[in-house]
Amino acid sequence: MDLRLQQAAESGSINELYALIDENPYILENIDAVPFVSTPLHVAAVFGNIEFAMEMLNLKPSFARKLNTSGYSPLHLAVEKEQSDFVSHMLWHDGGLSRVKGRNGVTPFHLLVIRGDDDLVAECLITSPECIEDVNVDRQNALHLAVMNDRFEVLQVLTGWIQRMSQKDAYYIENRVLNKRDFDFNTALHLAAYKNDQQASFTFFEIRFSISCLETITKMPVGGAEPS
Repeated sequence: MDLRLQQAAESGSINELYALIDENPYILENIDAVPFVSTPLHVAAVFGNIEFAMEMLNLKPSFARKLNTSGYSPLHLAVEKEQSDFVSHMLWHDGGLSRVKGRNGVTPFHLLVIRGDDDLVAECLITSPECIEDVNVDRQNALHLAVMNDRFEVLQVLTGWIQRMSQKDAYYIENRVLNKRDFDFNTALHLAAYKNDQQASFTFFEIRFSISCLETITKMPVGGAEPS
């Protein structure tokens, strides 16, 4: 990347960005042509420059899903650098960015779970509900990661979301999320039991009971039997 472009991204100078584009109209195109590269959006993410990032997204939307040579998207870096406002703006701009798979299949949503940021985890679920289904290369979903990293507050957010979503399709949620098994055939409940994590285990039993009740209700016939 041109050093001046990097400096513009670091400082958040949109004027300097356009001065460089005026000098070389292909400056962004040349970066985009590289499969794995650090883009100006990656740099802006590290420094939390929201306005610059939004301008960059207008010019090159593809940068939002571009991985650098370390296997991270701009949103991955923003999460790692604890740029919470930046992350929030990106999520509301395009909720699907929380699902971009980087190194080891880890998504920005997974990173937020691991770091225990329950507020941004909730924002991910609102802006992209399907993110709760995503798994890493070890087939671990957000529930597995929350248990493994002792993120009980995040686990409560996740199970609360699952409970609400199960009202629409309990069977789907139970099988695609709650009962998801990792490479070692463990569900998140198994991991909680192995760790003797009573809080997490009780939470899983509660949500399973709730879903079981919903499934029973949906199978009940409507009205009474017809008179003979």
